Amino acid sequence: MKKAKGKKQSASTRADSPAQRRLWLMYPPKLITTPVVWELGRKFKVVTNIRQASVTDEIGIVCLELAGARAEVKAAINWMEKIGIKVEPVEINVIES
Repeated sequence: MKKAKGKKQSASTRADSPAQRRLWLMYPPKLITTPVVWELGRKFKVVTNIRQASVTDEIGIVCLELAGARAEVKAAINWMEKIGIKVEPVEINVIES
C-alpha cells in the first residue's frame, strides 16, 4: 500500500525545530549596564551562553550563543535589534583535520 504523498514541512523550516546561533552583539553606551542577556532568558525560551566579551565605557561587544526553538531564537534576535543592539552572525572558519 502506498502512502499518500503530501507536502511535509521540513524540520529546518519549522518554527518549533531546535536552533542554535552564535552571534556578535554590539551594545551602544546607553545599554552597557542593562542586563540584556538576563532579560533574554526571562522574555524568551532560549538558553544563553556567553562565549567572549569586551566591555568599556563606550561599547560592549559580546559573542553569545542562543539555543532554543527557531521561533524563540528569531524573536530574541529581533528584540535585541529593536532595543538598539547591533546583531551579526559569527562567521566560523574552522579547518578540521
